[in-house]
Amino acid sequence: MKLSSKLPIWSVASPGIAWFLLAVSLLGAGDALGLFFTALLVAGLFAGVLAAVFHAEVVAHRVGEPYGTLVLAVAVTAIEVALIVSLMIAGGEETTGLARDTVFAAVMIILNGMVGICLLAGARRHGEQTFGLYGVSAALATLAAISVLTMVLPNYTTTALGPVYSNSQLAFIAIVSLVLYGTFVLVQTVRHRDYFLPAVAVADEEVHASPPSARMAAVSAALLLACLASVVLLAKSLSPTLEAAVSAVGAPKAVVGIIIAAVVLLPESIAAYQAARANRLQTSLNLALGSALASIGLTIPAVAIVSLMTGWTLSLGIDVKSTVLLLLSLIVATLSLGTGRTTVMQGTVHLVIFAVYLFTTIVP
Repeated sequence: MKLSSKLPIWSVASPGIAWFLLAVSLLGAGDALGLFFTALLVAGLFAGVLAAVFHAEVVAHRVGEPYGTLVLAVAVTAIEVALIVSLMIAGGEETTGLARDTVFAAVMIILNGMVGICLLAGARRHGEQTFGLYGVSAALATLAAISVLTMVLPNYTTTALGPVYSNSQLAFIAIVSLVLYGTFVLVQTVRHRDYFLPAVAVADEEVHASPPSARMAAVSAALLLACLASVVLLAKSLSPTLEAAVSAVGAPKAVVGIIIAAVVLLPESIAAYQAARANRLQTSLNLALGSALASIGLTIPAVAIVSLMTGWTLSLGIDVKSTVLLLLSLIVATLSLGTGRTTVMQGTVHLVIFAVYLFTTIVP
C-alpha cells in the first residue's frame, strides 16, 4: 500500500457521512424524500464499506501479518454479534433461529462465495497461485469441527429434541466454541505464526512500502470501527425496505438474511479479493477462513449466553438440505485447498456450489 503522510479526505469523511445519514434515518427526517433517501442510505453504506477496507489495510500494514487479517475479521464479527444479540433481545422468542440463519449464511458466503471469487480472480491474473498449506489446513480442521458441533449435532441429541440443545449442552458447546477459536488465534498469532505467512516473498510495493506511523494506524483503527458500525446499522435500517422488496417478488424471507450477511461481510470480501489479485493468496485465505471461524466462534457463545439468561429456546440445527450443502462445502474446501496450489478450477467449483446454495434458497 502506497501511503502519504496523511489519510485521504474521502476515507475520513465517509464514516462521518454514513453516521449523519443514519442519524437522519433514525430521527425520521428522511421519510419525506422517499426512494431518494433510500438511495442515499445505500450510497452511504457502500462508502462506509470502501472506507473500512482502506482503514483495515492501513492497520494491517502497520501490525503486519497475520495480525492484520485478524483485525478486520474480529472487528466485523464483534459488531455482527452485537447486532444479532440486540435483535434477539428486541425480537424475543421469535428470533430464536436468527443466529443460526446468520451464521450459516456467513459460512456459505465465505467458504464458497468469497473463497471462490478470490481463487478465480487470482488464478485468472497470475495462473497458478500458492499458499502455506499448514495454516489453511489448521483453519479448515477447526472450521469443520466447530460448524458440525454447532449447526449439525443439535439435530441428533436426545436430551432435548432437535434442532435445539439442552441448557447444559448449550453451555458446553459455547465453551467448546470459544476453546476452538481461542486456540486457533493462539496458533495463528503466537505458537505457529509462520504457518500463516506467505511462503514466498511477494515483490510488490504494497508489501515492501514503509508502514504507516503509529498515530495514523491508531486513527485508522478508530475510523475502521466507526465504518463497520455504520455499515451494520445502515444495513439494519435498510432491512425493512429490503424485506418489502423481497416479499414483492415472492422470494423466501431467508434471502433477506443472505443479503444482510453479504453486506456485513463486504469489507472483508473486498480486502480478500484485492489481496488475491495482488498475488497474496495467503493473506486472502487468512481473511476468508479467519472470518468464518470468528463468525461462529464468537457468535454462538454470545447468543448462548443470551438464551441461558432469558430462558428462550435457541434453535441451532440446520435442515437436511443445508446440512448437505455445508458438508459438501467443507469436503470440497478440504480437497481444493489441500495441495497448497490453486487454479481457476478450484475457484469455479466453489462458485458453482455458492450458486446452488443461492438458487435452492430462492427455489427450495
